[in-house]
Order: sequence, then C-alpha cells, then structure tokens
Amino acid sequence: MESVIQEKGSLSIHTENIFPIIKKFLYSDHEIFLRELVSNAVDASQKIKKLASYGEFDGELGELKVQVKLDKDAKTITVSDNGVGMTADEIKKYINQIAFSGATEFVEKYKDKGENGNIIGNFGLGFYSAYMVAKNVEIITKSFREGSEAVRWVCDGSTEFELSGTEKQSRGTDIILHIAEDSEEFLDEFRLKGILEKYGKFLPISIEFEEKIINNTEPIWTKNPSDLTDEDYLAFYKELHPFSEDPLFWIHLNVDYPFNLTGVLYFPKLKNDFQGQKEKIQLYSRQVFITDEVKDIVPDFLQLLHGVIDSPDIPLNVSRSYLQADGNVKKINGYITRKVGDKLAEIFKNDRPGFEAKFDDIGLFIKYGIISDEKFYDKAKDFCLLKNVDGKYFTFEEYKEVVKENQTDKNGNQVWLYTTDEKKQDSFIISSQKRGYDVLNLGSMIDSHFINTLEQKLEKVNVKRVDAETLDKLIEKDIQLESILSTEETDALKQLFEGVASDKSAQIQVEAMPVDELPVVITFPEFMRRMMDMQASSGQQAMFGNMPMMYTVSLNANSPVISKILKTEDTTLKSALAKQVYDLAMLSQGMLTGKDLTQFIQRSVEII
Repeated sequence: MESVIQEKGSLSIHTENIFPIIKKFLYSDHEIFLRELVSNAVDASQKIKKLASYGEFDGELGELKVQVKLDKDAKTITVSDNGVGMTADEIKKYINQIAFSGATEFVEKYKDKGENGNIIGNFGLGFYSAYMVAKNVEIITKSFREGSEAVRWVCDGSTEFELSGTEKQSRGTDIILHIAEDSEEFLDEFRLKGILEKYGKFLPISIEFEEKIINNTEPIWTKNPSDLTDEDYLAFYKELHPFSEDPLFWIHLNVDYPFNLTGVLYFPKLKNDFQGQKEKIQLYSRQVFITDEVKDIVPDFLQLLHGVIDSPDIPLNVSRSYLQADGNVKKINGYITRKVGDKLAEIFKNDRPGFEAKFDDIGLFIKYGIISDEKFYDKAKDFCLLKNVDGKYFTFEEYKEVVKENQTDKNGNQVWLYTTDEKKQDSFIISSQKRGYDVLNLGSMIDSHFINTLEQKLEKVNVKRVDAETLDKLIEKDIQLESILSTEETDALKQLFEGVASDKSAQIQVEAMPVDELPVVITFPEFMRRMMDMQASSGQQAMFGNMPMMYTVSLNANSPVISKILKTEDTTLKSALAKQVYDLAMLSQGMLTGKDLTQFIQRSVEII
C-alpha cells in the first residue's frame, strides 16, 4: 500500500541554523549524546510497560531492550528500542516543534554564555544532542497504536527535514546517526562500550551492545532494604570499587516525601588523604548516571563517603552535569546529614565496643563533620570519642568527669593535654602522667582544627599540647614551688646557658620545677604549634616557612643535675655539661641535627 505520508518542510525557527549553536553550547562533553539517546530509548520502553499495566496496551510486550549498534563501514551508530514508538503527528509535535518553539529566545539568551540553565526542560533538546557528533540523523519509528504507519524522519543538520512513510515490522524507534568527520572517534567499539558503562551501568531496561547486556537493571538502591543481606551490600560495593577494602558499614537511603531520594552510602576505611577519598559518590537520576561531583547535594565532610545517590528531584542544567542550588537540593543535603548522624548515633548506642573498634577509621570523618557542619556537631557531640595514650575512649562529657579533679587550673578551667606524636613526645607524656594527668592522642591531620572547635564549643576547656609549656604552666595551680637557688645562682645559671645555646634567639628562663623533672625542658607556645599543625594539614607550610621557630628553654632550678653543673669549678667542664643537658632537651624535641648532633655524640662518649 502506498504511504499517505509524504512531507517536506522547514523547522519553525527564526535563525538560519540552530545546530552550530547546539553543538557549541548544549553540552560540555560530546559523549553525552549517547546517554541522552539511550535514556530516551529507556523512557520509551518504560512508557509501553506502564501503558500495559494501565490496560491501554494489550499487545505482547516481549523482551523490552535497548540495542546500540556500531557500523564502522557505514560510519553509523544506531540506538533502537521496542517501546511506544511515534506517529507522524507525534514526530511533528515532539521533534519538530518542541525543540525549536523557543529557538530565538534560546539563541539570544545563551549565545554569549557557556552555562545554559535548564534548557532541556524548556526546549526538549535531549534528542538534538545527536547533532554534536552526527552530520545526518534518521528516525525510523512505528507507534504501538493499532493501525499506525511506520514513519521516517531525516534531517541533515540544516533547518530542512523530510518526513515520509516507511517499512518497519515492529513497534519502537531506531535513531540512526551518520557520524561527522570531526567525531569519528566515536566509531570505536571500546569508546562506545566505555560511555555506555559509564552512564548506563544501572539503567532499568536492558542495554545490549555487541550482543552483550552491559547493565544491571536492578541495583540494590532500587530494592527494599529488608530484602537485602550484608553480602548484597558488600557485593555492590565491590561492583563500584573493585579494588577497595570492605567498607565499615553503610546507610540505605529511601525517602519519597518531601522529595524523592534513594541510594546507598558506604563508610570506607579513611586514610589521611582527604582529596583522594573524594569524588566517590555517584549521582544518578532515575538510574542514569549524571556526575560524581556532588558538592551541592552532599556536605563537604560527607563527600568522604562512597556510594550512590539517585533522585529525580534534583534540578540539572542542559548537560545534566551541574547542580543548581535550590530548595530541594538544600533539603536533600540536610536529610543526608541527619540520616548519617542518626546511623552513627544508633551504632554507638547499640554497640559501643564495635563503635570504638571502628573509631580510628571513622574518627577523621566525624571530626571533619564536627568542624564543618553545625547541625552535624549537634548530633555528633554525643558520640564523637576522644582517645587517650592508653587506648581508652571517652565522650566529651565522660572526659570532663575524668579530668575534672586533677586537671582544673586555678581559674576553674579544665586543661586537656594532648600529644601529636607519642614517640617524639614520650618524655613529656611520662612527666604528665607522673602528676596523674591524662594525655589524649590527637595526632591526625585534622586534629589541629578539631582542637580549635573543641575550645570554641566546650565552656571552660583549654586544650594544650604536652610540650607547650612546663607542667606547672600547662596547668597552673595556686600552689607554687620554691626555687632552691639564690638570685646570684639564678643569674649565673641563665648566663651560662645563654653562652652554650645554639640558637641565640631562644628565650631562656629559670623555673622552680619538681626535683624529678628534667634539668632542661624546651617548649613551644601552643598557638605556634597549633598554627604550624594547621598549616601542615592544609598543605600551606611554606606560608610561615621563613619565620623563626619560637621556643622557650626552661632550666629546672631544683634539678640535682643543675646544682651539680653550678658547683663544677672547671669552667671548660661546666660549659660541656651545660651544653650536654641543653642538647638533650633539643634532642627530646627532635631539633638536634647536623654538626650539633655529631658533637653531642662525641661529647657523650667522652663523658662516659
């Protein structure tokens, strides 16, 4: 039977050629064309499925599938589906009119911009992404509607199209792309397979390429959590991150009001490299991969998690690759923060030993959240743990009780002592423990910032490193020790050590300390130490790299060694002994290097 459809026409636009504009402005990455066309094919397949469930289609559904075929010789890529198909009138409506109904406005609004707003929603341009790579596109389609005639639409990238009847046995649509010379990179099976796996790995309709199905149509985030086992979650994690260690635990997100959101977030074993941990959350929209840049949807500290978020309610611009901040995004952001906080609180409450066992891995993440997110702090302050050098864990409130009696200074402030390196600061830790003081271990890259937050949030709490001052100054009490030295001896002692000090800018002072304290103690002001630690964690050491290191050399007036040095009559020996104990203090802080270290070793051999 001769076709009744035979039409030629011009696309209803007010510019000579919209396609160069599409090619230039529509997408930042041309590979997106395949995502758009496959997504459209999936939509068409799902529509026929829904129509059948509504009783509006009573034919055979068959196996719903999207096929992508490559013909290198013909230089074509074909995307086929057996979905709803289109009639001639629907092609006119959906292909000719919608895409170009606002062409003039589109051109005027976006010709000078690289960022294009929500153009897909306004102009229906998803199909036209094909022209980023094709010089000519054919549509061969047949509607599911009974008695429908197959239709062929052709457009070569100009404003002219041709619409005619054709032969097609089954319902559905074939989109045939005749690839342009400047896009022949896409005529490569490995390139196409990579794009399909990137964007279509979890599409809900089977995607076939080279006679193989490339996707998992039912990823675990689409399932009910009660139907899943731990093994299912671990297997999916391995699917996402094949070479990673098993995660510590996970959260299954599932909310349908006031927005729609599903997903699974995993808590990985964190390393000290924050940046290397990020960009491990993938954003999907109805199982189509969108991006792994989720900074607007997920708070910064939660980007250390791994996994998948899927939401059709997230507004996306034309390329579906950048998020626009709006009410839904903020609500989703807050929901994820709350959900993560609730999960951690639940584990802490139900299994504290298990929580403590994992804390060395998740502590970085929790502290990062406490520093950066006020709402998260409100939840996390009850389960964030402090670990001391003996390996015991405490909540903030528990620790206040532990140190209240012995580590409250004369002004009523609690002083929390900490070490950043147990081995290097061992002598200071031991001195503190002799006084009955507890010492926290705060040596991670984020702890310098975490300490600042603790002092801001906790009333009447000061946090000081064990080597920031001599012990009596770290926690000042009303009781003051008396020096056994006379004024003359004090002056003579100070003068002696000023003569042997390798760094003449060091501040030397004589203090009354306990008899069993070291004869010479070198300390660094807490603000200087903390500033340096914060610089190191931010990678900004060079900013203050040329500043002189400020430190204090405290001479223990009550040390028997100091008394022995003062009583030594041999001037040369006196200087050698003073230099020896000074270098010992330098050594305890890791500051003795080069010639000073060599001379110290030689002097030690001679003294022995």
